[in-house]
Amino acid sequence: MKSSKISIIIPVFNEATTITKLLETLLSRMRFRQHEILLVDGGSTDETTTIISNFIANYNRTHHTEKERCVDQLFSSDEAVVRLQLFSSEKGRAKQMNLGAQKATSDILYFLHADTFPPTHFDDYIVKEIHQGNKAGCFRMKFDSWHPVLLVSQFFTRFNLRWCRGGDQSLFVEKAFFEELNGFDESYTIYEDCEFINRLYDCEEFTIIPKSVTTSARKYKSKGTWKLQYHFAMIHLKKSKGATPEELYAYYQKHVASS
Repeated sequence: MKSSKISIIIPVFNEATTITKLLETLLSRMRFRQHEILLVDGGSTDETTTIISNFIANYNRTHHTEKERCVDQLFSSDEAVVRLQLFSSEKGRAKQMNLGAQKATSDILYFLHADTFPPTHFDDYIVKEIHQGNKAGCFRMKFDSWHPVLLVSQFFTRFNLRWCRGGDQSLFVEKAFFEELNGFDESYTIYEDCEFINRLYDCEEFTIIPKSVTTSARKYKSKGTWKLQYHFAMIHLKKSKGATPEELYAYYQKHVASS
């Protein structure tokens, strides 16, 4: 019988203002409690790691009995609690997510950005897809913004087409399949999610759960929505024409990061 336990992997970097809200949301929206949350920090220079460490310590004090602290009992008990862990990694989302996958103890991996919030009972939806034989997929997505450009963009996430995909939609995948594909390509400083998802599509293994995650539009607000959407489209176009990871990163640094 396939496992129902999920390893939720969250790469973080300077997320002090949002990480507590994300963790509280994840815990409140799980249907089951046997999962684990692995936060992988890429060298934050703000209070991210302190906030996460304090959150984990407080959660453990509140939810773990002496019996539940026993590893053999942690996931078999009817009163099992979620296990939260914090790891350090080199900076780079691909490196951080690969490290999280290496540390994961579940057969199902769920990669989630720190500013993306999954729907209620997201774990149940993922497990059902896996048990139905779907090895990988994502949710639809909506922004926390009513900007018309973003409304159009989020509308297309309902279609099962590779050009409609992006990391903000989150990603679930069987761990064995993830390892078979050698995980995320760490030569990509940006576009690592899309590059891996393209390989999933090449294997004809991708499904869309008809529920939506909600992701922050903070970068669009700070950089300019029309401008940022244009540059993201150009990055996709450049990749389709054979641009290297280094060329994509150089374009991003010039037109997005430095603006």
